Amino acid sequence: MVSSFTAGPPDTDDTIDEIITKCLNPESPKSFFLYAGAGSGKTHSLVKGLEGFEKYHGAKFRKTGAKIAVITYTNAACDEIIERVKGDPLFHISTIHSFCWLQIKAFHDDIRAWLRRTIPAEIVKLETQEAKGRPGTQASISRLRSIANKRELLEWLAKRREFTYNPNGDNLGKASISHTEVLKICAEFLMSKPSFQQIVINRYPFLLIDESQDTNKGLIEALFAVEEQRQGVFCLGLIGDMMQRIYGDGKADLGDDIPERWEKPVKQMNRRSPSRIVVLANDIRSEIDRQEQKVLEGKPEGHVRLFIAQANRSNKPEFEHTVRQSMADITGDKRWKNPEEVKHLMLEHMMAAVRMGFSEMFKALAASNRLTTALRSGDLPAVRLFSEYVLPLYQLEKTGANHAVMTHLRRAKSPLLDPNYLKSIKPGVNPLAPLKRAIDAVVNIIDSKSDVTFSEILQCIAEHNLFSIPQSLFPFMEKAESVVQEYEEETEEDDEEEEEKVSSLDAIRYFLKTQYRQINAYKKYVSGEAAFDTHQGVKGREFERVLVVMDDEDARGFIFSYEKMFEVKPPTKSDINKRSKGIETGIDRTRRLFYVTCTRAEKSLALVAYTQDPSKLKERVVAKGWFEDNEVLL
Repeated sequence: MVSSFTAGPPDTDDTIDEIITKCLNPESPKSFFLYAGAGSGKTHSLVKGLEGFEKYHGAKFRKTGAKIAVITYTNAACDEIIERVKGDPLFHISTIHSFCWLQIKAFHDDIRAWLRRTIPAEIVKLETQEAKGRPGTQASISRLRSIANKRELLEWLAKRREFTYNPNGDNLGKASISHTEVLKICAEFLMSKPSFQQIVINRYPFLLIDESQDTNKGLIEALFAVEEQRQGVFCLGLIGDMMQRIYGDGKADLGDDIPERWEKPVKQMNRRSPSRIVVLANDIRSEIDRQEQKVLEGKPEGHVRLFIAQANRSNKPEFEHTVRQSMADITGDKRWKNPEEVKHLMLEHMMAAVRMGFSEMFKALAASNRLTTALRSGDLPAVRLFSEYVLPLYQLEKTGANHAVMTHLRRAKSPLLDPNYLKSIKPGVNPLAPLKRAIDAVVNIIDSKSDVTFSEILQCIAEHNLFSIPQSLFPFMEKAESVVQEYEEETEEDDEEEEEKVSSLDAIRYFLKTQYRQINAYKKYVSGEAAFDTHQGVKGREFERVLVVMDDEDARGFIFSYEKMFEVKPPTKSDINKRSKGIETGIDRTRRLFYVTCTRAEKSLALVAYTQDPSKLKERVVAKGWFEDNEVLL
């Protein structure tokens, strides 16, 4: 039998906002860790704290030239907070990578010294792996290439250099710093350079970190050290929920490692979900920390159903269609019948790519570890040429929006609209004629071939000089005279994973051979407009109707396992050994993922589980008390 719940009035957590406001007092600052479970309104409390600070201390604090820094996890979260505080410049709101780069970007000599010190160690590590590995394999080829590139980079670093970084894309070339390096450098500078530490503190006496459970462990530990040394001068505010930690580089023991002198307020309410979903969430985490949330008074019961099917089922999207139809009947909510009205949450991006029809291009690019971050966020330059330039041009041209076409091309800085190019055209010649020919050529090649490839469109763009070509695509233009030299980043994977790696150049080459028609679905997916998403993509968000698809076989990973979590499969010896030592297992990670996905639902929740043993799965989840017998459908 499932658990009961406790309801609470709307003002239950109001005192939490007051506590945060008191902590943000320049005269007596106090660091805090705010526990805020799913749907508790943590962003509301964060904004209330900022508004209280502005009300009581804003006028005086502005005279110091300092700001309150607020670090969030995504650009979307940044935009939301900026909008809520009405863009007040008293608050510096940014992502973690952007914040770190802002602090270190003027210290070029120190960055260079850090690289010259760390790269030799990376080379030694790669050489050790190569000595143990098998020569001639893809992993060996990648290692040798990486060793050669790092040695060449060391030679380049012999002279003083200036460095660059793009928080929203790939960082290629010698002068570019990687996402991982930005965090490592900032953390080390905070720990080892008192002058750097003082500069940061002077700029930001208060630093608030949202989703702190997923913030890089090294950086969090460095900030803890700074706070310990600068008590009364520097205030650190952490907001988060360890049950919602979904990234591997966070500080796993963060919730247990908070100093006694800190404030530790706890938000009790779940304001998002109906009672049945809150009860399920409480049951899921009961084996971890027994942290229970209350239901907002007046909330309806809501609906939860678990649909179970065989893992080897041939047409899984068809089964998911029948699930939506069933949910419409169960809930009386006809919007379940429209897939666009239902947020589908997948374990892995490839599962969404298969269902939306862009799996070929995604698979090609995801094979390179270096490209995956920007690929998933929609910021990969090799793809943006098609998603942000070609696709909007085609759509606008087909609707006859001539003015909008010109506006788009000007924003895209088409070389055919460059003032110097237009001046070079002979008098009497229509300066826009080349532009018209280029547009027609691109539109015609897309219309004339349903299976036109990205490569064919790239050649057309290059031939007519319609858009500037990203550097990463230079090697693939038919008239290219040079190949961009790329540098492989250090990766933490073991040899087994390295066997599956391909170089960035090869990944882009394979991508260009796939069909262009995938680009529209891909763009909808990465922009968050699609019905499909993953647990990472919906961090902090909520939806009326949620369908969670759990399929270990399709996900093809080893980090998560629903079959083990549901006790359909037994834990491995490795799982048992890790658990005995207090080390996190894949089952722990899966349970947190399950919690995050279930708690996105505002009205109703459908769970689809593909399994090797449907009857056993039903038996186990009912025995655990997570579901009633009638809520599980085979």
